[in-house]
Amino acid sequence: MQLFYAPEISLPRYTLPEEESKHCVRVLRMTVGDELHLTDGKGNMYRCKVVSDNVKRCEVEVVETWPEYERMSYGLTMCVAPTKNIDRFEWFLEKATEVGVSRFIPLLCDHSERREIKPEREQKVITSAMKQSLKAYHPELAPMTPFKKVVSEATEAVKLIAHCEKRERIFLPKAVEKGADTLILIGPEGDFSPEEIKFALENGFEPISLGEQRLRTETAAVAATVMVATINGMNRHSTRQNIATNRLVK
Repeated sequence: MQLFYAPEISLPRYTLPEEESKHCVRVLRMTVGDELHLTDGKGNMYRCKVVSDNVKRCEVEVVETWPEYERMSYGLTMCVAPTKNIDRFEWFLEKATEVGVSRFIPLLCDHSERREIKPEREQKVITSAMKQSLKAYHPELAPMTPFKKVVSEATEAVKLIAHCEKRERIFLPKAVEKGADTLILIGPEGDFSPEEIKFALENGFEPISLGEQRLRTETAAVAATVMVATINGMNRHSTRQNIATNRLVK
């Protein structure tokens, strides 16, 4: 299954951008009649056939649409302080997208080692991971946002903060409610400041632990993403199985 990202797709025919056209025709060697899949990143998965194999303007025709393809049964917003080494933060974006995330919010904290990111570069990482993992939903990437703004504006049903202070905390799997929209705060390498932790608790956030191990920022963020996904269950198999069955029948 070859998946292409087409956020501005038009029906019933769509012309791939030049870069995607080259990849389709030159790299994948697709010709007229071959099948590929497109997604708009909003939940729609399209089965298409190539109708023009022009290397710069490859045109496809949509022959079948699957709306809400593998829609997550829960919402997850991961608010993470970007690491000094941006490669580590991008590794988190990639792996979390593969597992399942609704939205990323890069956090600006008191102890932040990195105070800016390059949104276009991070979007490319997310898009690539979405395509590689065959997803139809493109996670939202918010701009770098101050900690207090995120905390004060959070509306999710479950609001959690992972910190390292030696005080009572709940193990993450016990704090997550299946099917609930969840927001998790993961701090920088130097942890959240005491003032930030206090502010979060005053605003209804629940303190959580990810276990006894001391984890790096990006590791903690991926571990939290996986825990939430595991609790909610992976319900994508049936959709893919149905699509595979349909293709065999045809």
